[in-house]
Amino acid sequence: MKIGKRFNQLRTSEYIHFIDNYKKYTDFNTLGLYRSICENEKLTLSEKIEIRDYANTIFGKTFDFYQLKDPTTYFDLITLGKELTVADEQKIWDDIKVNQQKILTKKRIKHRNFGEYSKHNCGYEDCRYNGLMIKQGSFLANSNLYFDSDKNDCAAKNRSERIKKQRKNRNQIINDQLDDLF
Repeated sequence: MKIGKRFNQLRTSEYIHFIDNYKKYTDFNTLGLYRSICENEKLTLSEKIEIRDYANTIFGKTFDFYQLKDPTTYFDLITLGKELTVADEQKIWDDIKVNQQKILTKKRIKHRNFGEYSKHNCGYEDCRYNGLMIKQGSFLANSNLYFDSDKNDCAAKNRSERIKKQRKNRNQIINDQLDDLF
């Protein structure tokens, strides 16, 4: 069966019905469900929170994975109805970053092409590359999934060049001193 309606046009009772019977629908999409909770203008704030909490009882693991796949939607959902200061927001984003790293290590995932991080999204509506799948590190990538524990390749290369330069200078100094002696 198909749902036949956009999620962001549903009422609370319809949300609960579709969540309860999600296995019956071939076009059921949990990410679409969670995004629609934030976008739905027909729902009050308390209804949005109720639907989010109910969906989390059934799709809890999927919702936690959205920290990695779509962190902005995850952030929007966990902050529904909360008055946040800038420090609170930063703390939540830091927690999301830590949880992203935990999820990657727990699942033993080596690559970092997930959701928002795998598509070009520069913010310009008329950009011809919008939605294009990209490789991490390419010039089209806007954001990268980066952790503090990551190895800095540029620092290693700079260190190697510095040591090479010092080694050449040391040999040059020794040669100059030997030339002065003879």
